[in-house]
Amino acid sequence: MPVAKTFAISLLGLAGTLVEIEAEISSNLPSFVLVGLPDASLSEAKDRVRSAIQNSGLEMPARRVTVNLSPASVPKYGASFDLAIAMAILAANLKVSINPGQIFLGELGLDGLIRGVRGVLPALLAAKAAGCTRAFVPQVNFAEASLIDGIEVTGVEHLRQVAAIHGAEVRTGDVSLAQTFEVQPILESMHESGVDISDVVGQDSAVEALTVAAAGGHHMLMVGPPGAGKTMLAERLPTLLPDLELEAALETTAVHSISAATPEVRATSLIRRPPFESPHHSASVASLVGGGLGLPRPGLISLANHGVLFLDEAPEFMLPVLEALRQPLESGEVMINRSAGTARFPARFQLVMAANPCPCGRGFGKGAQCTCSYLQKHRYASKLSSPLLDRIDIRLPLLPVSSAEIALHRDSAVPRESSAELRAKVSQARAAAESRLIGTPWKLNAQVPGPYLRRQLKLGRAVTKELDRALERGSLSMRGYDRCVRLAWTIADLAGNHSPTVENICEALILRGGDNPLEAA
Repeated sequence: MPVAKTFAISLLGLAGTLVEIEAEISSNLPSFVLVGLPDASLSEAKDRVRSAIQNSGLEMPARRVTVNLSPASVPKYGASFDLAIAMAILAANLKVSINPGQIFLGELGLDGLIRGVRGVLPALLAAKAAGCTRAFVPQVNFAEASLIDGIEVTGVEHLRQVAAIHGAEVRTGDVSLAQTFEVQPILESMHESGVDISDVVGQDSAVEALTVAAAGGHHMLMVGPPGAGKTMLAERLPTLLPDLELEAALETTAVHSISAATPEVRATSLIRRPPFESPHHSASVASLVGGGLGLPRPGLISLANHGVLFLDEAPEFMLPVLEALRQPLESGEVMINRSAGTARFPARFQLVMAANPCPCGRGFGKGAQCTCSYLQKHRYASKLSSPLLDRIDIRLPLLPVSSAEIALHRDSAVPRESSAELRAKVSQARAAAESRLIGTPWKLNAQVPGPYLRRQLKLGRAVTKELDRALERGSLSMRGYDRCVRLAWTIADLAGNHSPTVENICEALILRGGDNPLEAA
């Protein structure tokens, strides 16, 4: 009999490879051979496919069936190839006719039901790039798959249904031949529910610093005693960020598609609000950065892509976890190396860290109530290394809210600006930065490298005199110098200035703070 072909997608990270599935039926003794570098779960597809075909009222050939997954050099993981293998066998047995340009994704149950799989969104993006025009996906993945333009998507729930669409004479029973589902409205992040910056009492300087961080994409460290509002402020930073653009939303949704444990918890529409991730301080390197055995999975820094990663009680995190953040903070991506290949995941997150001034938390002001020894304080402060702190643009000390501030907030007739109002200012500042950086690969001030700042966005000596003095005294490194300039540009964009002023530079120096705010506390 002739060789029949279908297509599926093999994912490694967010990169997808088109896999050609060839099926041949020969006149030898009945057997089922699967070749082409399948993993253990894919090798078990032989039993799933055989039972699914037979229990769907279709004929499994009583001969030798050979299925090849090509290219053989590409590792294949998981059960998402089941549907494509079954359709290739049926086509080789002349039961169905497969048109070119179609791909099949789905795991088969023994009764022929098609179960959901991970990574449908990045898989279809790869299929579209490879020239595929139609895709058959599980019913539970249909809403996610429909986010891709330029490829016809059909949601299916049973093998009988797919076979009938391709010309097989089979009883479909109560399974319809076409599935259509209404795509849900734009998904709002969980942190948006009832959270607003106007809830914050006092801490005016902290709210201003938060606005600067949102406008320029700057990383931030807040140091203050328990109850000062560090967590409350960090949770409200995403509310100041604009909606994600289409490209960023697709990338973030694709990461969540791969990471979801089950199809039922997967996003059913495009993630347009910046995500917010706040891991516990006991998190491991693999959970934060990504990894795992076999097929690499994205970590929390990738789930926070184009959003906020908040590390509460940052010095309590394990040192390897904190140090693992240094490379993604610079490159905006994380690479996980395995013997099968290298998986790349985006990690363009905004880091916000919170810390107490000392282990007991009472070492602020005069520190009269602090019970920590000098050695305890030094060990606590040294948890945040200089290379990591050097990548943090804003280092903000916080003090507890006073009773006078509480009374002023209660009696004031003018409420604090809401998240929506500040988000509008942030959007205007980002638009100004994007217009200035047009023709470059950067959109936010925090992304601009130092050489470009010094050559293309050069400031006069009269403006940078305070920075020059700090650099000469040794209180500011060259990297810190550049970060202060980036902060100054963001402050200028928020103020509507065409370029930073001396006042903007001084405010940037204040926001930058000292080398280690924990030691200063």
